[in-house]
Amino acid sequence: MRLGMIGCGNMAAAMIKGILDKGLALPEEILASDRNAAARARGTALGVAVTEDNRKAAAWAEILVVAVKPQFYGAVLEEIRDCRPSGQVVVTIAPGISTEWVEHRLGAGVKVVRTMPNTPAMVGEGMTAVCCNRNVEQGELDRILGLLDGFGRAEQIPERLMDAAVSVGSSSPAYVFMFIEAMADAAVADGMPRAAACRIAAQAVLGSAKMVLETGKHPGELKDMVCSPGGTTIEAVWSLERHGFRGCVMEAMRACTEKAKRMV
Repeated sequence: MRLGMIGCGNMAAAMIKGILDKGLALPEEILASDRNAAARARGTALGVAVTEDNRKAAAWAEILVVAVKPQFYGAVLEEIRDCRPSGQVVVTIAPGISTEWVEHRLGAGVKVVRTMPNTPAMVGEGMTAVCCNRNVEQGELDRILGLLDGFGRAEQIPERLMDAAVSVGSSSPAYVFMFIEAMADAAVADGMPRAAACRIAAQAVLGSAKMVLETGKHPGELKDMVCSPGGTTIEAVWSLERHGFRGCVMEAMRACTEKAKRMV
């Protein structure tokens, strides 16, 4: 396999690290390009080859991940349009970039897999939403899904849902980090040392998420299991509801989804 990465920022580095840690590719099978020296140093630290030349990475790769910010996609695709090998699969990771948009710039026959990963890929617990265009063969898609599963989980969804995947999967770690921080702050206010408060809050969130995934129970049912009649938890839930906790989260995610639709 020859895996090319155009861009070596946080998300690309997380993907590379996860793929290497799971043994899904060897360091010599990955080439990352970036104009920024600090970003190239990130790739070097992971043990992969780096270059300043996007065209070199594009011409070398069987699978090419374009890991740049949405506003740079047009310029990057124009730059690499005429140097890609036949049969290459182009993988995008940017919000708002549709497979049709990529086809328009690289040609009607291009194979495009559109993904929305998230940064927990750095610790092997990423979540990636995936769709592809009609040119991608099932075997090629399975190969990409295997790479994505290597640093977490991958979920294939219709392309019309990809903007929603930004808010519920790609951006959501930021909301969860804020939630953990807020819980830790409250525990600190109650006298707990901050390091212990952060560990306890983070483990509580990790364990709760694992219960949702492994039990198959609805989150509401699991919440009810914790809420004893007249107990401490239902008191906290009541306070959260009085302050519009769920509505606030939903409004924030809707704003995120709408922003994703306007990225390009």
